[in-house]
Amino acid sequence: MRQLATRGAGATFFSGGVGLAVQIIATVVLARLLTPRDFGVVAMVTTFSLLLSNFGLNGFTEAVVQREKIDHALASNLFWINLASGFALTALFAAAGSLLARFYRDAQVERVAVGISITIFLTSISVLHLALLKRAMHFSEVSVNDIVGRIVSVLVSIWLGWSGWGYWALVGGVVTQTLSVTLGAWILCPWMPGPPRRAEGTGSSLKYALHTYGHFGVTYFSRNTDNLLVGWRFDAQALGYYKKAYDLFALTASQLVSSSTIVVVSALSRVQKDAAQFRRYLLGAIAVMAFVGMWLSADLTLVGSDLIRLLLGPRWKPAGRIFTFFGPGIGAMILYGTHSWIHLSIGRADRWFRWGIIEFAVTFLLFIAGLPWGPVGIAVAWTVSFWIMIIPAMWYAGRPIGLGVSPILSCVWRYIVAALVAGSVTALAIRETSFLPDASRAVGALVRIIAVSTVLSVLYLGAVVLFHGGLKPLYQVAALLRDMIPWRKASRPAPVLGVCQEAVERV
Repeated sequence: MRQLATRGAGATFFSGGVGLAVQIIATVVLARLLTPRDFGVVAMVTTFSLLLSNFGLNGFTEAVVQREKIDHALASNLFWINLASGFALTALFAAAGSLLARFYRDAQVERVAVGISITIFLTSISVLHLALLKRAMHFSEVSVNDIVGRIVSVLVSIWLGWSGWGYWALVGGVVTQTLSVTLGAWILCPWMPGPPRRAEGTGSSLKYALHTYGHFGVTYFSRNTDNLLVGWRFDAQALGYYKKAYDLFALTASQLVSSSTIVVVSALSRVQKDAAQFRRYLLGAIAVMAFVGMWLSADLTLVGSDLIRLLLGPRWKPAGRIFTFFGPGIGAMILYGTHSWIHLSIGRADRWFRWGIIEFAVTFLLFIAGLPWGPVGIAVAWTVSFWIMIIPAMWYAGRPIGLGVSPILSCVWRYIVAALVAGSVTALAIRETSFLPDASRAVGALVRIIAVSTVLSVLYLGAVVLFHGGLKPLYQVAALLRDMIPWRKASRPAPVLGVCQEAVERV
């Protein structure tokens, strides 16, 4: 099980890395084909549509993965419930397009909303099939399917953008990606649902799914109210700048947490009755996230503006300035996200949902406080919110199993201090030296990124070794990375559930 979980994490991280690379390539090209306003108009719509399209992905997936047993009848019921919900939400969102257009005072929003609404129904068709593959720990297949979907989406978006379709290039890419992933899910897991009928566990699974989605919904509002406020208070162009800065912040941080959540929850759910083993696995996973997350936070804080200049071009300079204030929150966001592992693996999605309400209240108040300073103020609010919520979130999540905050802090504080020290020394060195080129040109930005990242990485690794009193953490991370390589020879994951057993075996 440990081998499958580690290999699954490797496949998921690899997929996330490739997906991020594909996303960066798309951003580099599309930022030169489209305008900040085009991105802003689509962001106005996706601020709401992503909440609805994730109805099943965040809820039914965890319900299927976390259950000890699941049969054909139960899976079929969940499929039809999710499909019916997706159809209703699609019609509702398409009809609400005119309301969104009036809210944002932009007629283009209505047309975009109708186009994007298709993705809600398409997503609902594949939720159970992807969940069954994840339950059986076939993460490599799911990852490949996701990569293919991203590549198809990028190719379609670039082709439409090159042909002069404007914001419709982005809409076409979103719809194409969802369609590709859905088709791939049915090919990988050709399980056919039966007719809905009474089945044991339907009610409890639906309740678990609703609690999980309830937390996602509350968290989604807290993490998208910024787009709502910037688009409402300012305009589509300001939102376009802000959204690109936020994407670099959120994609970098959430990629690590979201990519590993299902893998970690699947593994921890199987050892939750062994308290010692559960704690060992959990703390080890959190330590790895802290090691990577704190380095990313320090590095992107220093090179983020240069990175945006290199990737997007000179007209996106305001986005680089905004991102400078996002950078210090990346590591905190990664650590904060790991509290979900505890809630989901012990089956307490209800507590996760209640914590989500607290998270929304804190974040919303900070947004209101930062709004007078524009997008920069909102970015600062994000960074502050994650840092102040880490300890309370971990404490609340660990209460049902007697896991205090002290063990978690003891395995992450050295990485936090190491990143602070390495980042401060690197920033001071940059300010006191004059050999780095100006970042006004792409070549200069690239040289600055390489030089600063190299210095920061050396200092960070040195600080980690110093604070740990040896090379043990580096050896542990290196061994974990070696085990995570998805193409290394390993035993195939055995089908864990009967409902998709034949389909998974045929793959």
